[in-house]
Amino acid sequence: MENGAVYSPTTEEHPGPARGPRSGLVACCFPGRLRWPRRTLKILQLVLSLLAFICEEVVSQCTLCGGLYFFEFVSCSAFLLSLLMLIVYFTPVYDRVDANKVKSSDFYITLGIGCVFLLASIIFVSTHDKTSAEWAAIVFGFLASFLFLSDFVIMFVEKRQESQLRKPEATIKAEALTEPLNA
Repeated sequence: MENGAVYSPTTEEHPGPARGPRSGLVACCFPGRLRWPRRTLKILQLVLSLLAFICEEVVSQCTLCGGLYFFEFVSCSAFLLSLLMLIVYFTPVYDRVDANKVKSSDFYITLGIGCVFLLASIIFVSTHDKTSAEWAAIVFGFLASFLFLSDFVIMFVEKRQESQLRKPEATIKAEALTEPLNA
């Protein structure tokens, strides 16, 4: 008996189509890393900041343009940063970066965007020319800023709950360290 008859190659020369339910672009998407309320908030933040940016871009003329330009910058930045965070959460990039750093970055980015977007919306309200496109941009801006801030509150509450769960462990260890060894 020759080796060729007993042993077959371990790799396929021409593998068939990808097996299993996940193939192609869907294989790179992992939406399960965020629970559905936060995932929904993140997607709504992305959509509303994009809509605010598009509505602001439709404005053809302005008398006091400073508020409009600031709102444009903030809405575009909010869209791009929320897109970045979704890409990190939904792709294998999340596995290559420390999960605590991703959560910490998301925490501070969400807080910053929410506060600055709210400020930009307030400034834009006080300087707009009352066109329908400006009103739509303002509404989308306020909605997006409230979603960013509510996402921040949810993350803050989760962070507090995690720290409360860790506190009893620290007190038990401290008590064990203060007991004498030969008692």
